[in-house]
Order: sequence, then C-alpha cells, then structure tokens
Amino acid sequence: MNIADSYRLLGLRTGATHEDIKAAYRKLARQLHPDMNPGDDRAKERFIRITEAYQFLLGIITEKPPDSTEAPPAEPPKVTIKVTHPQTAPELSLIDRQLLQTSYEQLQDLFKLKKFPRAIALVEGLAQRFPDHPDVRQWQAITYHRWGRHLIGEQDYDKARLYLKKALRTDPHNRRLWAEIDQDFRRLEERVYRRR
Repeated sequence: MNIADSYRLLGLRTGATHEDIKAAYRKLARQLHPDMNPGDDRAKERFIRITEAYQFLLGIITEKPPDSTEAPPAEPPKVTIKVTHPQTAPELSLIDRQLLQTSYEQLQDLFKLKKFPRAIALVEGLAQRFPDHPDVRQWQAITYHRWGRHLIGEQDYDKARLYLKKALRTDPHNRRLWAEIDQDFRRLEERVYRRR
C-alpha cells in the first residue's frame, strides 16, 4: 500500500485533508460493508482495501492547524507540537506521477536494504524536481529520520543528531515525526551519557 494507491482507493486527490479522508472512507464503508452486501466477496475485498488505505493515510496525514502564537520548540523537540493541514499537491503530468510512484517504490527497497545514503540522494533529487510537493517533503524527512536512527545504532552520535534535526526542519508540521524523533533524541542522550 502506498500513498497514491491509498488516495485512489478512497476516490481522493493527493493532498486531501484529514476530514476529506474520513468523509470519503465513511461514504465508501457504508456502501461496501459486508453487512450491507452479504455474500458479495468483491464488496468485502474492496471494504478491506479501503480500510487499509484509510488507516495508512491516517498514519501519515496531520489534522490540526497550529496556534499562530506558539513559539518554535526548543532542542530537543517536545511532543506538544501542533500541526497544519498538508498542502495540496500541485497538478502533475502522467510522467511525473509515474516518476513519483517508481521513486516511492525504490525508496521502500532502499530502506529494506538499509542503503540510506542512496535513499537520501533519491529524495533530494526528487525535492529539487518537485520542491512544493508535500509527499516528497515527507519522504525526505522520513529518509533523514531513518538515517539518523541508523546512525544512533552505529554510535555516530554527532551525525545522527544532525540528520534528526534535518528531518524536523524538512517536515516541521508532522506531529508523528516529532514524537518519534523526540524518542530518538532521548535514546541518543542516554547513550551519550552512558559513554561518559
């Protein structure tokens, strides 16, 4: 399951808001729920797929706008960060959409193989080609985060800290990312403290 497929299954455009995703899911769930279609295996299968798409998108989409009076967080980041609605993605040609889809699949393969420097090169190239695309920004932040987390395991703490901060700067409104990086900073500080 990927971002493009999830939006397509719910009948939405990339960059739909949290509320749009919930509304689309509710509408389709009422139509396809197994209780409404007893014995219809196709409806049951579609219901399962839209539920997976809905859960996947909820995991990556933020829902509340920030308080404009809130000051930027201090280091290390705190989990109390508010988030904004994702920006709508710019209209893309078929070739660009295919490029993004292929790149996303490559990125997943690079993560599995732990080839983080190559993954970073891929997302930074995408960020140059699609500077205003929210999915690309998110992939870039996640890639920096995974590389930073890997570096903690490798005991390269200074470089890990650098990439964790880079991830936060790249996608500053991603509440889930902030929470995970907050935990990584705590783990990093514990390891540095134990090393002394």
